[in-house]
Amino acid sequence: MKFYLGWLLVAFGVTMGLFVPFINLLFKLKFLRKSETGEVRKNATANFYKIREMHATKVGTPTGGGILVAAVVFVMCAGILGWLAANDNLFSGHPIWGELAALFVTFGGFALLGFYDDLIKIFGYAKSGFFGLRMRYKFVLQWMVALVAAGILYWGLGIDFINLPGLGIVRLGTAYFLMAAFLIVGFANAFDITDGLDGLSCGLLLICLLAFWGISISGLDQVLGVFIAVWLGALAAFLYFNIYPARIMLGNMGGLAFGATLAVVGLLSGKIVALLIVGGVFLAEGISSLLQLFSKRFMKKRFFPIAPLHHWLQLAGWEEPKIVARAWLAGIVMAIFGVWLAAL
Repeated sequence: MKFYLGWLLVAFGVTMGLFVPFINLLFKLKFLRKSETGEVRKNATANFYKIREMHATKVGTPTGGGILVAAVVFVMCAGILGWLAANDNLFSGHPIWGELAALFVTFGGFALLGFYDDLIKIFGYAKSGFFGLRMRYKFVLQWMVALVAAGILYWGLGIDFINLPGLGIVRLGTAYFLMAAFLIVGFANAFDITDGLDGLSCGLLLICLLAFWGISISGLDQVLGVFIAVWLGALAAFLYFNIYPARIMLGNMGGLAFGATLAVVGLLSGKIVALLIVGGVFLAEGISSLLQLFSKRFMKKRFFPIAPLHHWLQLAGWEEPKIVARAWLAGIVMAIFGVWLAAL
């Protein structure tokens, strides 16, 4: 345990030391949240403009904290795990290089997609038409990366099962491949949707990772143990600057990459039921937006006054810190329940 804790503290210290100059760099590059005041959205409701007005104080805040967190995780994990593997001191229940490939392909692939989104939004390329992609094409690219990651899990690592509490291992065959890709895309978008209030998504992610860190260590998976330890340290440093009122925001790069990789962590552990419960707040946020989308498209009315759920709670009069704190508490309870189920 002290080995993992040591690297967690190192990642935290390195990231903390880099964040202040990184925030200053984002200011110089004008990588900031833009104002939408005066911009009219097609079919937007009065509730939409109320939420936009509530978030007007966030304009000018640097965005792109996921860039630094992802860079620290990539560099440190590649160095630590590469050194351990070269010295035959790395152990896992899966083929080591296949497990590393699943993690880094997902983390890197979705990070690049998110970074592209950040660039076109921050610098206005979406309005100019420069290298713009419609939402459906971005979704296709997400599925392409997810299918590659799912292929590594299924064919590269030979994982084709889920562990159901009380029933044990259930093998799914090729259905596992499609289910894994679906979970990766689903969690990527659910996390990105949740990232709408200061500290909300990354605080919940910290709780989820702590749960799966315990599961991975108890399962003697050193690859996952080191990866999650470094990720926890870097994420905790980001959260210090991201809690209300945020000095920096995550951005789509972190939003997509973190959610997708959380799904892969759950898939590698074999505890998919635990993943659905531990990540339950993310799923609730994502499902609320999905219900709203389908309701508007097929029923021609809105299922909720506004989606996702955290915006609905804001409209109901809840203050931002209260929503975040109570979401964290819900996340803690669900994480405990998920770990308990994983142990059955």
